[in-house]
Amino acid sequence: MPVTPSQQAEIDALRAQSAPTARPTVPALEALLYTPLPVLDHGFVRVIDYMGDDAAIVQAARVSYGRGTRRVSEDAGLIRYLMRHRHSTPFEMCEIKFHVKLPIFVARQWIRHRTANVNEYSARYSILDREFYIPAPEHLAAQSASNRQGRGTVLDGDEAARVLDLLREDATRTYDHYVEMLNEDEAGAPRDPGRQGLARELARMNLTLNTYTQWYWKADLHNLFHFLSLRADAHAQYEIRVYAEAMMQTVEAWVPLAAAAFRDYRLGAVTLSAGMLEVVRRMLDGEPVDQKASGLNKREWTELMAALGRP
Repeated sequence: MPVTPSQQAEIDALRAQSAPTARPTVPALEALLYTPLPVLDHGFVRVIDYMGDDAAIVQAARVSYGRGTRRVSEDAGLIRYLMRHRHSTPFEMCEIKFHVKLPIFVARQWIRHRTANVNEYSARYSILDREFYIPAPEHLAAQSASNRQGRGTVLDGDEAARVLDLLREDATRTYDHYVEMLNEDEAGAPRDPGRQGLARELARMNLTLNTYTQWYWKADLHNLFHFLSLRADAHAQYEIRVYAEAMMQTVEAWVPLAAAAFRDYRLGAVTLSAGMLEVVRRMLDGEPVDQKASGLNKREWTELMAALGRP
């Protein structure tokens, strides 16, 4: 289950609380606060806390004391200008904290983004849950022949069934061995009083990478946008992309003007090199340009044609 009964009780208690505040709040995000957004088979993303809103970005850019009397359209125009020209500091005025439950192999990819504050569930002190990520059949794919870190055609039939069996068997067996080495139940009491268990920090080492872990992850909006620009991209690995998409849902509730600008100028945009831009200019002037005459290598040419929607 994505959320344990104790976690659900904590969520219910937090959502039942109400406290007056003088700081800006965002009703759409308040409605999502503490609520887990399911991801994969056992994972989730939930917002724990946040600071700032679209107005905070505008306020920082204008260096004013009040929220100002500008119209929303003017605020949107300024935010779009800041995003378009990569003025990042005003976006750093907003921060958000997530509680994320995710497979270990996704966490190891995610942690490459070193611009956040992270505190992970410690298997040195606690016992990990018996929960593993098992891909849905449509996400079982062979290695791509053209991309060393990508997927090719989807496996099917007996081959797919065998892979799923192996994933379940390996995860179950290693977790059984983990419990046996610990010689502890979930409360920390010995299962067999007649023998000592292995230290938790050692017993964890044979667990499979699809075992679930959890962490708190806090970032400012500028660095969150950088994370999302890479991980919500269609080329990102599926298992981390779905977490980014869930986080994007919360960002759109939190800072809708900034989120719209981000979709236009980052997520839905492409960057052209000087050489690519020169090819576009030549094409607009009516010159027939092929890859050989473009001065671009084959990969750059392919990327440019894809961006322009040309075969």
